[in-house]
Amino acid sequence: MRWRRPSSPAKFWIVFGPPPSLTRVVKTGCLFAKLIAEKPGFPDVPRLIKHMEIQARLERLKGWKHEGDFITKTFEFKRFMDGISFIDAVAKVAEEQEHHPDIHVRYTSIALSVQTHSEGGVTEWDLELAEAIELMLRRQKPPHRA
Repeated sequence: MRWRRPSSPAKFWIVFGPPPSLTRVVKTGCLFAKLIAEKPGFPDVPRLIKHMEIQARLERLKGWKHEGDFITKTFEFKRFMDGISFIDAVAKVAEEQEHHPDIHVRYTSIALSVQTHSEGGVTEWDLELAEAIELMLRRQKPPHRA
């Protein structure tokens, strides 16, 4: 599937190829798709999760915190390039999940912040991404200190 921005000033994307799932379109931040998804009959679109449930789920994810409308975690590395390798690994997980974190790099410190932007807070997609990142870390064991 390829997305193309039309040359006109219209504020939508044209899809070439097989039609994507509504979940995939909503994850792109398409507000029109979000409005459609809010109608009954689209159970795959996540809703915001309450603070208590987020806290309970984060207890299983070492170092993740609920801060404002995001879940966050900061990773510390010995060398700058170790952090960059970590970002590359996170990017691969994010692409598989079709959900991407905000990434802040400060030399050997990498901070991830995750939220479902179209919903303005934390949804199941965010917790699934955090879990997938943690699973990747357990499998790869990159040189970091969480």
